[in-house]
Amino acid sequence: MTLTVLFCVDPLHPRRVDPHFAREAAAVRDHYGETALIDHDALRRGDIDSAIRAVPDDLGPAWYRGWMMTSREYAALASALKQRGTILLTHPEDYQRAHELPGWHDTFAGLTPHSVWRPVDPRGDPGDLAELVRPLSPGPAVVKDYVKSRKHEWEQACFVPDVRNLTQLRSVVAKMIALQDDFLAGGIVVREYERFDGAGEARVWWVDGEPALVGPHPDNPDVEIEPEYEAVAPAVRSLGCRFITTDMARREDGQWRVVEVGDGQVSDLPSTVDPMDLYAHLPIPD
Repeated sequence: MTLTVLFCVDPLHPRRVDPHFAREAAAVRDHYGETALIDHDALRRGDIDSAIRAVPDDLGPAWYRGWMMTSREYAALASALKQRGTILLTHPEDYQRAHELPGWHDTFAGLTPHSVWRPVDPRGDPGDLAELVRPLSPGPAVVKDYVKSRKHEWEQACFVPDVRNLTQLRSVVAKMIALQDDFLAGGIVVREYERFDGAGEARVWWVDGEPALVGPHPDNPDVEIEPEYEAVAPAVRSLGCRFITTDMARREDGQWRVVEVGDGQVSDLPSTVDPMDLYAHLPIPD
């Protein structure tokens, strides 16, 4: 069998791969792999039939590489593709476990900032925040949803100087929820803030529990950092997901920390990385 990868379609040219993933698709085809197109916009609208219309029947096992989607959308996509004879190699439960912080946080306990969370509807009440953050140490914290933060609105919707200052905390949580709006993923997360050394982050790509690629983070694609990731490997294997990423940064005390975990199918590959350095490690089903 060949390596088969489903990419997002270019919304302006429905027969082409989205330009953001064009390098990756070309790398797959150049090495005798097969590609097909998913309409991400249709998927987000809930039109699953249109989303997979361009996927041939009986394509077999496949990886997805494209834009993020919710866990519910991924499950719907996997189900619809299965009925057409295409099996996503990342199971929906594995996607959710790697994609959303509540799924991976406890497995990485001691390796990542301590966090608490609560499911919240975009227009719902975040509830008793004092009770939520009680397990956290006093001091600064970061607010985000289950997947992303509003780090570009750092002071208004992300950073809390003192997690015990409930007025400040409520303000930041409310602003984060309002800005995320319908894109709020799962609920709210409050994480203890740790000071890093300022060198930037590295992204480690893991396939079947082994490090497949170590490279820059998309936010600093030209910065090459060599993280110490050996202590992370047991947690990656314990999580049990086939294809994930760990974003790592060095704390001011010199300790390497896991900043985020992500599903490898929707983690961005920096433009400075050769796609085949990653795709050469993706298993081809027997």
